[in-house]
Amino acid sequence: MIVPAAASSSRAGGSSPEPPSAARRGRPPYRGTVASDEEIDFPAGNPDERELLLSWLDYLRGAVVRKVRGLDDRDARWSPEGRLLPLLGVVNHLTHVEWRWIDGEMLGEDVSRSEEEFRPGPELTVAGALAAYRDRAARTNAAVRAMPSLSQPCGRAEGTDLRWVLLHLINETARHAGHADATRELLDGVTGE
Repeated sequence: MIVPAAASSSRAGGSSPEPPSAARRGRPPYRGTVASDEEIDFPAGNPDERELLLSWLDYLRGAVVRKVRGLDDRDARWSPEGRLLPLLGVVNHLTHVEWRWIDGEMLGEDVSRSEEEFRPGPELTVAGALAAYRDRAARTNAAVRAMPSLSQPCGRAEGTDLRWVLLHLINETARHAGHADATRELLDGVTGE
C-alpha cells in the first residue's frame, strides 16, 4: 500500500515535506499516477515466443522512456549526490547495451564499451538520446525477427543463444527501469508507470 506523504508524516509524529513536483502541480504525491495496462502497452500473452520476448522488451523500454518524458536536458542529467545514474545516462547506456549484444555478440560486428555512456557529455540531449534509443530498439527488433530461430548461437559463450540474449536484455532493461523510477522520484516526485 502506498501512503501519501501527509498520512505517513502524521503517523510518524513529524512533518515530511512534499516532493517539489507534487507541490507545483497542487496535488498530493502518488495520486493519479497509476496508468492502465492499455495506456502503458502492458504485454499480452503470445504463443510466438520471439514476439512475446520482444513485447516485454518493448514494454520495459517504454517504462524507461516514460521516466525521461517531460524533462529538460539539465534535469535529465541530475543524480542525487552522484550516487545513481542520471536518467540520460540510463537511456544512453541501454542504447549501447542493445548495440553490443545484437550487433556485436549476435551479428559479429566490432563493438566497444565506455564508462562515459553512463554520464554522457553535453553534446547528447534528451531528444537525441530518445531518438537513438528508439532507433536502436527498431534495429534490435528487426535483427531479432530476421534471425532463423531463438536458438541462433551467440558469440559470447557456449550455451548462449538469441533466447538467452533477449532474456538478458529484458533483465538489464528491467533493472535500469527500476533505477530510473528511483532517480525520477528523487528528482521531482513523479511516480508510476
